[in-house]
Amino acid sequence: MPTSRSGVPGSPAAVSAVGLRKAYGDKTVLDGIDLRIPAGSVFALLGPNGAGKTTTVQILSTLITADGGQAQVAGHNVATSPDGVRAAIGVTGQFAALDDLLTAEENLLLMADLLRLGKREGRSRTGELLERFDIADVAHKRAATFSGGMRRRLDLAMTLVGAPQVLFLDEPTTGLDPRSRRTMWDTVRSLVAGGTTVFLTTQYLEEADQLADRIAVLDDGRIVAEGTADELKARIPGSHVRLRFPDPAAYGRAAAAFPGAGQDDENLALRVAGDGGLGTLRTLLDRLDTAGIRAADFSVHTPDLDDVFLALTGHGTTDRGTTGTAAPPHPEETPR
Repeated sequence: MPTSRSGVPGSPAAVSAVGLRKAYGDKTVLDGIDLRIPAGSVFALLGPNGAGKTTTVQILSTLITADGGQAQVAGHNVATSPDGVRAAIGVTGQFAALDDLLTAEENLLLMADLLRLGKREGRSRTGELLERFDIADVAHKRAATFSGGMRRRLDLAMTLVGAPQVLFLDEPTTGLDPRSRRTMWDTVRSLVAGGTTVFLTTQYLEEADQLADRIAVLDDGRIVAEGTADELKARIPGSHVRLRFPDPAAYGRAAAAFPGAGQDDENLALRVAGDGGLGTLRTLLDRLDTAGIRAADFSVHTPDLDDVFLALTGHGTTDRGTTGTAAPPHPEETPR
């Protein structure tokens, strides 16, 4: 379930943008996008590699400048008041930014020093975050010895040393195992419950479905759809039954029996539209029996964010934990 329900139209905007544009040479990366993210909510920006997700985060976090348009974060204009934006935000990139030679505690204390917190406040904040992220027992171990999930937790803890109002998470669970990913989700939920606004970019559709109050789909630098997960799913009509057949002969006869079905020649499978109900399934199987066709197996599929993404963009996200075909990355979207 989404983390928060505070993201209603009347809520104040923590992040807003109008007509953001960015190009590298003759390649347009952002082609005039508009955003409005209510305070205390989770906003997820979906898109394949090269869609412009990281570029959007970089502009909103003042790492790069836009070629056109305007944006505000936590009440500060990103172009005219970048220091105000930086004081109000935290950014966690696609890969943990840790000093492997330092311990977990030393990494957090270093961040406190960089933020010019007093020694007492820095130590207090460090101890609090070590406990909060369940790494107090390894506080004196070097970051180089940490697992991927522990590194991610420490990286996020470092982002929170300054207690940001707005947190940008750029694909924060890339490469994590399912258990570590769910731990990260729980952490995000707790942050939003405390009033933090989270701007999340992800290629994991389940992640957006679980966490986000609102979701935008970015493709080729443009937002092609925006809404709640349920609103986006409602745009995709109907359920379907997927039938897989044991051999090409059975597959061919079934394709003739269901001329309107979607065909997957490689996997000898048909996608037959229907509501997924028992009556529809019984009718479908009866038709196969009447035609003397045996299916190897079947599954009932209802619309999800994968379907939304495929319908809106014509391709999937990447192969990192999702299905579909990845679009080639633009240079500015490659790991930093």
